[in-house]
Amino acid sequence: MDEKNLVGRIYDIQGFSVQDGPGIRTTAFLKGCPLRCPWCHSPESQAFYPQLSWVSMRCQGTALCESRCIKACAKGAIEPAEQREDAKTGEMLQMIHVKRDICDNCGDCARVCYPKALYLCGEDYTVEKLAQRLLQDKKFYARSGGGVTISGGEALSQADFTVAILKRMKAEGIHTALDTTGFAPWETLARTLPWTDLYLYDLKHMDSEKHKQVIGVPNETILDNARKLAAAGKKLQVRIPVIPMFNNDVENIRATAQFCRELGEAVTVVQLLPYHNLGVAKYLRISDKPVAEATPPSDAQMQKLKAVMEEAGLNVTIH
Repeated sequence: MDEKNLVGRIYDIQGFSVQDGPGIRTTAFLKGCPLRCPWCHSPESQAFYPQLSWVSMRCQGTALCESRCIKACAKGAIEPAEQREDAKTGEMLQMIHVKRDICDNCGDCARVCYPKALYLCGEDYTVEKLAQRLLQDKKFYARSGGGVTISGGEALSQADFTVAILKRMKAEGIHTALDTTGFAPWETLARTLPWTDLYLYDLKHMDSEKHKQVIGVPNETILDNARKLAAAGKKLQVRIPVIPMFNNDVENIRATAQFCRELGEAVTVVQLLPYHNLGVAKYLRISDKPVAEATPPSDAQMQKLKAVMEEAGLNVTIH
């Protein structure tokens, strides 16, 4: 495999990240995911192809832009829409609407949108190009005990690229973490073992049928891979998104705690991630389809679930 010619598709790179592993980190987010979590806070991560995003609050209105985006679209996928009052000037701005059934994500409109209200989400990187970006923050890793995290989407969906960039970071002496759903063949996940110091491992529900019904895939592979990582002596930070009406019942949390307990010392911490609705705005940037929302769990509810997991002897945080 010629790693120099490998290309990965990235939708975001976040520097000074303190939520994706120890210390100060830089996290690279790869596009593409086989799961379809309805609460996903990064819906732009799910599709493998670049997607046109529109941020309404950046839009300066078709009059100010001389309708450049509308003129640039050969498919006729952009049309005038409702007006919005400019918060600074009080002027009424003519907004646009992207006809998603026509748009082919070519990006012609984004190239002429100077306020970047329209942009393509998803950029191709070679291993070396991404490595150079990640290495810019190397001094922060050394001082804070941080490193690089590869996330998604599901990074294992771009396995060759993920393995190559992890290997490249280890060659630089950088601590590496892989944020994964665990939904991949073990042979794929095993390729990351020599180059990954820590796995940020998602567990969403212990009942496989409910897991498949809501997320689109069963959980047997996910659970088996967690066991195999533990048997291989790897360290895991288990992440549990707490979703109302899905997995926030005490019975499921207790079953999840028991599973984590069985993994033994491999589990360094269990992170409970309370549902939030910040992803709703992102759905509206890339789609016209209605988005289901739930009420975020209260602090009291989160503390109750935390106590249930701590009863199993686990180190638990509310993330």
